[in-house]
Amino acid sequence: MSPSGGGRGRIKNKNMYIYNVTVSIDKELAEDWLNWMKTVHIPDVLKTGHFTENKICKVLNVNDEGETFSVQYTFEKIEDIEAYQKNHATRLQAEHSQRYEGKYAAFRTLLEIV
Repeated sequence: MSPSGGGRGRIKNKNMYIYNVTVSIDKELAEDWLNWMKTVHIPDVLKTGHFTENKICKVLNVNDEGETFSVQYTFEKIEDIEAYQKNHATRLQAEHSQRYEGKYAAFRTLLEIV
């Protein structure tokens, strides 16, 4: 069997996960929010050491009054997200809430890459 994938079941992919935060922000604040997320919030989340990478995507198929974004943080073990939520999430979410209070809606999803 060739190492290029000719054999079945020889290489097991490592499980990976995504912590997804979907945020709808008022249109007039979207540019400020995106800049703050890229320069302050996301770097602070990554500094916790629980995530391996991140992406931020604009959601295109939403008809609402704001701009909607998906912020995705990749991690390797469920223990990573548990430690993040226990030790860092409350503080980091509070900073976001204080800055954009009443101007956004957010929900969080845990995903497994299959």
